[in-house]
Amino acid sequence: MVFMSYTLIIAEKPKAAKKIAESLAEGKLKVLKKNDVEYYYFERNGKPHIVAPSVGHLFNLSSISKKWFYPVFDYEWKPSFLVSKFSHFSKKYFEVLKELASNANDVIIATDYDTEGEVIGYNILRFLLNRKDAKRMKFSTLTKEELIDSYENAMKTLDWGQLEAGLARHEIDWLWGINLTRALTLSLKNNGNNVFSILSTGRVQGPTLSLLVKREEEIENFKPKPYWQIFAFIKIGKTKYQSIYEEDKIWDKEKAQKVFSQSNKKVARVLKIKRRQYEQLPPPPFNTTDLQTEAYNQFGFSPMQTMNLAESLYQKGIISYPRTSSQKIPSSIGFKFILQALGKLSPYNKIVNKILSGNELHVVEGSKDDPAHPAIYPTKEIPNPNELTPQERKLYDLIVKRFLAAFGEPSIREVTQVILDINGKKFILKGVKTVKEGWIEFYYPYVSDEEILLPELKEGEELEVEKVEILEKKTEPPPRYTQASIIKEMEKRGLGTKATRSEILKTLYDRNYIMGKSIKVTPLGKAVVKILEQYSPKIISEELTRKLEEEMENVYNGKKKREEIVKEAKKLLEEILSDFKKVEEKIGKELSSAIIISRNEKRILGKCSICAGDLIIIRYKGKAFVGCSNYPKCKTIYPLPRNARIEATGKICEKCNTPIIRVFRKGKRAFSMCLDPNCPTKANWGENGNNKK
Repeated sequence: MVFMSYTLIIAEKPKAAKKIAESLAEGKLKVLKKNDVEYYYFERNGKPHIVAPSVGHLFNLSSISKKWFYPVFDYEWKPSFLVSKFSHFSKKYFEVLKELASNANDVIIATDYDTEGEVIGYNILRFLLNRKDAKRMKFSTLTKEELIDSYENAMKTLDWGQLEAGLARHEIDWLWGINLTRALTLSLKNNGNNVFSILSTGRVQGPTLSLLVKREEEIENFKPKPYWQIFAFIKIGKTKYQSIYEEDKIWDKEKAQKVFSQSNKKVARVLKIKRRQYEQLPPPPFNTTDLQTEAYNQFGFSPMQTMNLAESLYQKGIISYPRTSSQKIPSSIGFKFILQALGKLSPYNKIVNKILSGNELHVVEGSKDDPAHPAIYPTKEIPNPNELTPQERKLYDLIVKRFLAAFGEPSIREVTQVILDINGKKFILKGVKTVKEGWIEFYYPYVSDEEILLPELKEGEELEVEKVEILEKKTEPPPRYTQASIIKEMEKRGLGTKATRSEILKTLYDRNYIMGKSIKVTPLGKAVVKILEQYSPKIISEELTRKLEEEMENVYNGKKKREEIVKEAKKLLEEILSDFKKVEEKIGKELSSAIIISRNEKRILGKCSICAGDLIIIRYKGKAFVGCSNYPKCKTIYPLPRNARIEATGKICEKCNTPIIRVFRKGKRAFSMCLDPNCPTKANWGENGNNKK
């Protein structure tokens, strides 16, 4: 179908294009298709319009030279499908937009309103439509009302501050990423050890990995210190309560033994009872980092998984834009209408009625703000639960409950401290109870405040001591970062952005620099950081990364020109790479040794129960099995599942005393098993052997 003249609206993704078209169409909406790409024709205000989608970035930066060297400072924007084979799917969207561009008399950019969306729209505008500017729709939800308002009140021009900051970030991150990755990789390739691997680092990736290595070293170098705790178990009626000696930790063993022997009596007298009440304010609405953290804590979703799910919910029009730093929601979104809509869903009906029965709708806010978008909130478009995946339903419920909790009153908690006298030694018995639930009721089951309810006691009352225990403990190292806590730490330290932190974390996993949910740095990850620390410390400098982030913020605010900070970044990078080249050979040799060690360690699954040798993965004639490192003296051997990736768990089977491994197969759920096929735990296994252990 040929249209002579129309307004072309460019959306970021296919689902967004459909939502925009359905919302703006007055009368019949025509769905058109070319090369399996759907676009939409409609009329509004008597004028023809076409909404056509991009599919993320249709253009990416690429080196002008085809040779693999560094430093690389000459680059250009090219169609994504020419830059990477993984972007070939974008070619058909490119071609459809190119064809539609020829008859467009007016253009509106309707990509996501952030730096990435601005860059996506601008590149399409300048490279496919040969235009320098266009109108700009700004919206935070894909709801009909907001999209119509965004269209009717479209900005007359692109958001140039946002665009320039986005272009600056793309250029600087590309320069940093390609040059540092090539430097590391070529140091390996050129050292003559026949060890080759793509080793990446980047402006944010390096400092983040360094941060994780520092925690790893804290754990490894930690020297535990012994201490003693003394507990008295008090029996009141049929219930037993635990009290602790007033000095929580006793560092001297003799003193601890003395206190224990003196307090090992059968009667405790209530000396004093103290009560204190305090308020717990509702948590603010989610921003990106808070959502990623809570989804990990509640469901075990990785930050990347959370963002993918949130993006899906956003494109369905049922939550607001999920990439935001804000913890604030303006009343202009229409609290009452959203609450009334949510009240039609049975899980929220009771809570909504309580909120709406109050005198005034007031939402608690956090301190963080974002000029582009408010905090994440559910819209008044109600989802059909059957159209959501189980994971999407979980995340949607979490977002709704957090939104509702922000309307709740503070909860009131009471802490009771009972001071007991046992033969002249003071022990503390604590009780905690909720006096007023407030917002906690609205956020259930995502808040768990432990309650220890004590019976009514009086000063001077004597209680039965069932037993007294002394326990020797040791101080523990700092905990490993989880995927949630490292995202929080990155935000706190100004590393990366709300949109990029989950990608950076995923890259560290993909490069085998880190492993596990409780993040452990691999020998390779540690080696990369230690080698760079010694020979090229600026690559992993937090301060340098933070400074560049501040400079990009200055571009956003119009305080600096993009060209100026890109030029400064190139100069800095040139100095770093010049110093790197001087020690490239040393870096390459040390990296190749680290890779060999890392590869060998990945093959080790645990210890042999026969001779205490290492049980290692052996590949022979296309098959994999487990053998002992002490072969031929020890001929222990175990089969391995076919077509699977195997990981050690560090655990031992209680029945057969062989290591437990984790088995991953594409498209199937991972499972655990021990190595011994004759283990009693496998007695009822079916042919697939997919029981979990």
